Amino acid sequence: MNGGKTTKQILEEKSVPKERTPLYNPEALKRLKGEFERWKNTDVSEQDRKNWEVTPHTIVGSEIPRELIYTPLNNPDLDYEADLSLSGKPPFTRGIHPNMYRGRTFTIRQLFGAGSPEQCNRKLKMLLKHGATGINCIFDLPTIQMFDSDEPESRGQVATVGVPVDCVEDMEVIYKGVPIDEVSASLVTHYPRNTSIIFPMYLVMAERRGVPWDKLAGSVQNDFIMESLVRSAREYIPPQDVFRIQCDNIEFIRKHVPQWNYVTLNGYNLREWGASAVTEMAVAVANAIETLNEMTGRGHDIDWLAERLAFFWSPANDFFEEVARIRAVRRLWYRIMNYRFGAKKARSMWMRCHVQTSGVSLTREEPMNNVVRAAYQGLASILGGAQSLHVDSFDEAYTVPSEEGSILSVRTQQIIEAETQVTQVVDPLGGSFYVEALTNDIEKRILDEVDEIERKGGIVKVVASGWLHQKVIRHIQREQKMIADGEIKVVGRNYFRSPDLKMPDIWVHEYDENIARQMWDKLASLRQRRDNEKASSCLNALKEACQRGGNVMEYTLECARADVTEGEMRRAFDEAFGSWRPPVYR
Repeated sequence: MNGGKTTKQILEEKSVPKERTPLYNPEALKRLKGEFERWKNTDVSEQDRKNWEVTPHTIVGSEIPRELIYTPLNNPDLDYEADLSLSGKPPFTRGIHPNMYRGRTFTIRQLFGAGSPEQCNRKLKMLLKHGATGINCIFDLPTIQMFDSDEPESRGQVATVGVPVDCVEDMEVIYKGVPIDEVSASLVTHYPRNTSIIFPMYLVMAERRGVPWDKLAGSVQNDFIMESLVRSAREYIPPQDVFRIQCDNIEFIRKHVPQWNYVTLNGYNLREWGASAVTEMAVAVANAIETLNEMTGRGHDIDWLAERLAFFWSPANDFFEEVARIRAVRRLWYRIMNYRFGAKKARSMWMRCHVQTSGVSLTREEPMNNVVRAAYQGLASILGGAQSLHVDSFDEAYTVPSEEGSILSVRTQQIIEAETQVTQVVDPLGGSFYVEALTNDIEKRILDEVDEIERKGGIVKVVASGWLHQKVIRHIQREQKMIADGEIKVVGRNYFRSPDLKMPDIWVHEYDENIARQMWDKLASLRQRRDNEKASSCLNALKEACQRGGNVMEYTLECARADVTEGEMRRAFDEAFGSWRPPVYR
């Protein structure tokens, strides 16, 4: 905390203007209030008056009560300049750019993965050919969990839900023939340790192709919440060490790869794991605050740091809530950067975000319904002002996206961009009495949860103590019961379920033993060809850096150059830091 004060306390002291200029005329509000009361008591039924507020129950929703109708009375003190302003101007509620999508439309960033590196190279090129403007590389489960393809833990999982990457050679195959200095690449690395292993392989691949690092654009996730909470393993390295690696990665990438987003604070996977709409954003914001505290404590300038920080959100089914959430967290982030951290550059105060429509809301029953769900979620994200979008494919409740599903997802985004015309007007729902009231409510709730985390010692401590695990577990247990009881309605599953429902024939990507054997053979050949003495020396240097406090990515980079594999680097981390078991598993 800053001088013993929480972020909420700082904002309450510094961000309230000395004198507000309400938009609404006091006399007009007074007349409206009288007319509103007469209307409510005469025109509105007694039943509706009793149920004036209802609480929507949706998958991973916020459960914020909603009134029957919204008027200026819900936000009588609205100060247009202080609360909304114009797009591209603080507090950026209406968008971070003056012209938003008229100037640059949102990035269409589709996932590719599953299959061998060669197969994924072909799929990557197919997506670019059909209009994707950014590429998200997803890795198979062994790669995400930092196992080599030939380790026992990888058996049966190689190349199933993503692409296997054991070494630089695999990265070279995946991006062969792809102009990496022209296309924005997102590496879905999830964890800080995985980022420190996989991203150097990407950098060495670029080195070997002669592409300077300052020409590379893209992002990694690098989120300690993903490794220490969402991962759900029974044991891994301690949270404080994972957080340290996250910050080491940030330091290295910001210095050496200036166009790269060094962290994508991943609310998405936390919400998919079971957190509410508010908790998703509060945890990511709390992580961002603690990260920037650590990095400024290392002597780095706040503006130099913050202009490459990004967020990743999961829009779900409550349409107006999703629009309001993005607007709310964008305004809150401006206030935090301005009043808590004293940032000077406008870009440093932008809440830049990628969104991916909600995977957990997809159903196996009547999977074509998922096309509609994902389209509405994508539309809400654009109405909220997201910078890039991934629309889930209809078949993702079963498998990684098929080619048909992937192309349909790209087309969905292209229809939003080119046919609906929603991108022609900046923040078209801004000024809606409902949307503005909801934006205010959500911003307050996010800040309240950030305050709760900080009062408990900060994001690392609430993970280490198990408090955050328990909070999310309680929410998802309650939600699952509400789905089972029909209180949360899911069309085709528990609401308007077909009496003769049959599960459809869906193409599912299956485990291919031949791909696994190819990966095993490649690893065996690599270990014979490389300089094993150099590889061993690099691994020992990595372990020493972990123990003495050196920046770990400087050493994982040397490991990648020496063709050290992912699993070998994972074991070096394990030996250096030891293991930690979350309290919920003790």
